Amino acid sequence: MSDAVITVQNVSKRYLIGHRSGEGGDNTLRDVITREARNFARKAVDVFQGRQVVQGDEVEEFWALKNVSFAIQPGEVLGIIGRNGAGKSTLLKILSRITEPTEGCVLVRGRVSSLLEVGTGFHPELTGRENIFLNGAILGMTQREIHKKFDQIVSFAGVERFIDTPVKRYSSGMYVRLAFGVAAHLEPEILIIDEVLAVGDAEFQKKCFGKIDQVSRQDGRTVLFVSHDMGAITSLCPNVIWLERGSICEHGPTRPIIDRYLAHNISKDTIVPLSQFCRLPDFQDDRLRLETLEWISGLPLRHGESARARIRFRTRVPLAQVSIGVGFSTFEGRRLLTYETDFQDGLRPSINRPGVHSVDITIDSLPLAPGHYDLDLGSRSGDSHQLDYLPSAISLEIIPGLNTPGYIIRKDAGGVRLACEWKWDLECKTTSTFVPLSSLTVADCWRGPSRDT
Repeated sequence: MSDAVITVQNVSKRYLIGHRSGEGGDNTLRDVITREARNFARKAVDVFQGRQVVQGDEVEEFWALKNVSFAIQPGEVLGIIGRNGAGKSTLLKILSRITEPTEGCVLVRGRVSSLLEVGTGFHPELTGRENIFLNGAILGMTQREIHKKFDQIVSFAGVERFIDTPVKRYSSGMYVRLAFGVAAHLEPEILIIDEVLAVGDAEFQKKCFGKIDQVSRQDGRTVLFVSHDMGAITSLCPNVIWLERGSICEHGPTRPIIDRYLAHNISKDTIVPLSQFCRLPDFQDDRLRLETLEWISGLPLRHGESARARIRFRTRVPLAQVSIGVGFSTFEGRRLLTYETDFQDGLRPSINRPGVHSVDITIDSLPLAPGHYDLDLGSRSGDSHQLDYLPSAISLEIIPGLNTPGYIIRKDAGGVRLACEWKWDLECKTTSTFVPLSSLTVADCWRGPSRDT
């Protein structure tokens, strides 16, 4: 504990949420005028009678964090997982000294660089160049040290043409690329990264993950990484903290905790709205949008048994040669299995009318071994034009079926298990009426006939 770069002891964070009773969210002009008139009258009465004016009739206490304790060692890459509202961002803001805890204490040894959300850490009126030097100065670096890193930062972010443009004119992707370049290259002892990297494209995310691995392994810096991408967490972080309702549910090795986390949080709803998932910036073609995925066969999915799903999608204009596909991948992003509408019979229908349409998929025998997987969904026109794509849109669990062999249920026995035909020949063929058993090997007996006898 004494060697830890971050020590968190019994940290709690409380917020006060005000509610005005009896006033809903109606926002017509009449409602707004009535509400403002009522507020004016209430304030006038309060002032006349000498009472203190309050903003709400009711005040609710909300504990974003409650009694959180842990320690992080130098060079450790720690993942933090949890559902929205679990307290992840609040914890990072406390560690970054953006907000103070209500209770408990935090001890941080070393310079901290944080990348928490788009807009944090940069002055919008300053250029990219000026913000690099400003951030370096905040971290306590000299101008000579910043100059030494400047070209690396700009090259990494790929914003050479815009380095003297005020960052308020940057796109969110450009902003995040430069912000991460600054955070990773200006040599802080502690690097704190929230879900903000999801704004970047897939190539830049891969570049960032490689840099995170480098600064921890080679440079010995400590990294705290928050993400809903379980593949990124699994690849980068040997250990994780699972936050649930502001408290630590588990803290330890990554993979077993993620398995339990997903089993705890996987939706049991058979109809999944796809509009809630973010598209990658590369896929701006809105002529077709995947809308819902319905598990007609029910959940959970079972290894070796049938599965049937219906995908509903909306088209804005007529489209030619449409195909839709689903893919099962590991958390690390390695595709294991793909089903596409045009693979079996080559059919790519043309959709002549805009509106809502659907396509059903039936899998006679699901070949994936029991485990947790990410489901990707996509649509294209023709061979290569991508219409819509949702990578890792859904995490799901496949459980053993009635005929699943027990040995493949054990840990790390996942993968694709396909049915095929086997013919056994258990007799050993020899050219002699007497063969010493010591001269035979197991391979001889299982090889089958190799010559006439």
